[in-house]
Amino acid sequence: MGNCPYCRSVTLPGDTICYSCGRVLANIKSPNFAAEQQFNRGNVETTYMKTKKPTKSGMVMTHKGKRRNILKRRKNRFRSVIMLSLVAFIMLSPQAREHVFEKWAGIKEYIQLAAAPYHLYPVESTYTIAKTIDFYNEDGNSYATENLAIPNDISSLHKENSTFSYTDGVTPNDVPNSIQKINSIKLVINDDDYISIPLNGQPVKSFADKVITSDGHSIWWPGVGPGVNECKIGNCVKFNLSLGPKESAKVTFAVNLTSTSYSWWSSLTRVDSRVAGSSDGINIDRSGTFDDISDRGSGSKLIQFGAKQWYNRGGMIGEDGPYQDYAIDAIQFDIVQDTVDIISASIPDGRSDNAYAFARAAFDYLHKNVVYDKNAPIVARSGPACLTASIGDCDEQTNAYFSLLRAKGIPGWYVFGALTDSTYVDWEGHAWGYILLPMSESWCNSRNIELNSCFVEGSVDVVNNKWLLHTPTAYIDWIEEADPSGSLVKSYYKPGGRCCDVDRTRSFATLELLEVTGGTFQVKKLAENLR
Repeated sequence: MGNCPYCRSVTLPGDTICYSCGRVLANIKSPNFAAEQQFNRGNVETTYMKTKKPTKSGMVMTHKGKRRNILKRRKNRFRSVIMLSLVAFIMLSPQAREHVFEKWAGIKEYIQLAAAPYHLYPVESTYTIAKTIDFYNEDGNSYATENLAIPNDISSLHKENSTFSYTDGVTPNDVPNSIQKINSIKLVINDDDYISIPLNGQPVKSFADKVITSDGHSIWWPGVGPGVNECKIGNCVKFNLSLGPKESAKVTFAVNLTSTSYSWWSSLTRVDSRVAGSSDGINIDRSGTFDDISDRGSGSKLIQFGAKQWYNRGGMIGEDGPYQDYAIDAIQFDIVQDTVDIISASIPDGRSDNAYAFARAAFDYLHKNVVYDKNAPIVARSGPACLTASIGDCDEQTNAYFSLLRAKGIPGWYVFGALTDSTYVDWEGHAWGYILLPMSESWCNSRNIELNSCFVEGSVDVVNNKWLLHTPTAYIDWIEEADPSGSLVKSYYKPGGRCCDVDRTRSFATLELLEVTGGTFQVKKLAENLR
């Protein structure tokens, strides 16, 4: 008997390896080892010492003093099994091989998701966001006017009459989820005059009944109309500031709201179970085709937000001569069609006409290939210009995304507001989009849903990797309304006027973070496997 010098486990006479720790033993035998082994078997004391050099895994010392790799045969058998499996896979039918690839793709995505970076969002929060506008008049008596859009309650279906309609007359148990509920609105002038604004701007206050502050500034909320003293893009608050030389003014538009996360995406692995909406959401298997879009919602969204060219911002001179500068342009430049072809080629066989597959593949393409521009030009790049430069800010990448989608007949329209992170410390003005995707005819029929109502209208933010997802960190100021000329969007970007030397700066901030409920969830930054 003996002991291993490494782990002190009991060893047997003649052992060349410790069967407790697996290390090779250097054996020092007693002088009468042979005789003792023959006549006193089992009672021989054997001394071991540590080996001078480390040994490879599986190497042992034989009784003749030679080294031997006892795992060599095992490795050879393992290689044989691998080769046999490879030959068997090659002999499988194409359908069977495709099935194996699909199973492996699912496992691969699961592994990638575990290690993928992510954004963090709250499930629900109540807070007060302030849009502050600072004015400063350099010289002379001047004025400044401004239109502030009054935010509305927003449901998960954008329009309340877009809910599923059932062919058997059964009323659905679920109702549209509230994703943004406005609790109160106040306008503050120079930190002194607090004016409560009615929700939805009702009842209206005309210019004739305007509120005049102690500093002589005028405020009113007149409703929508063609007049100069009326709102252009939905209900709004209007004010007119009178500024003397070297005089400044600060206007704070404070909105208290409750915002709730919602997903229009049905994905067991990507959507947190605490986020509402996924049960009725869309995925690649539930999606209809490009042709189905015109049969959903009476084709109204396709008519309103499906034009191949939209918002002509004037004539431009390029390398190939003059052209019209459209914010969304699906047909005038080769870069758009070339990108559409690249995206289409990446979609697996059998999915080429799948509306969801193309919309998601375009989303992943832009997220991967277009860099965010922190110093974007004042006049936003068009969709083609953003694709050409491979760089763009939020509205420029949305221009690019809609150019790609409209090339395939998928409607998309804009959302304007502000965005922060899960800390609610820093805000910035932001633009993203809504898109319409049809559910498949088979999915709709199996649930007795009328085809005309069987679609989703979901929020998509390419820059922040939010696919068919609304989060409480996104404040919705205004959702684009149908307007072929683009004048409403122009009015949103240029909401007021200033005389002479009046400077204007705008900023967002959180005045109060009242409550965060439901915890937080992760959104992985990983392209989707469309197989």
